[in-house]
Amino acid sequence: MLPYETTLLVRDCCLCLHMQRAARALARRFDEVLRPFGLTNGQFSLLMSLNRPEPPTMGPVASLLAMDRTTLTAALKPLERRELVQVLRDPSDRRTRILKLTDDGRDLLARAFPVWKSTHDEVEQLLPDGDPDGLRRSLQVLS
Repeated sequence: MLPYETTLLVRDCCLCLHMQRAARALARRFDEVLRPFGLTNGQFSLLMSLNRPEPPTMGPVASLLAMDRTTLTAALKPLERRELVQVLRDPSDRRTRILKLTDDGRDLLARAFPVWKSTHDEVEQLLPDGDPDGLRRSLQVLS
């Protein structure tokens, strides 16, 4: 049996635990402010990842969001039902799916973005060292 001191060590030092706690707290904060738009923070990120000059295929979107294709497919379903996204067959390769943001999806993103931006600015102000870019660089090293 591990001693209780080991539990305290993990509680105080585990980067994974601290990242999970921070991620959950951020997710709750953004879920709350995006709720009036009928979006979760994950759905907002997914829609934003589709806001490109040309509709992407599933692979690059799954990679950007650090999801496997099965998880991405499941995440797209409610957005498809709301007609915010269309999943289309690629005419040049019928096995490939293209993810297209609809006009309604673009409009919703345009309305939700100012709320996301102000919340994001508030979160950045909470960082004790005042260096959000440094935090982003550190997080990118881990991903």
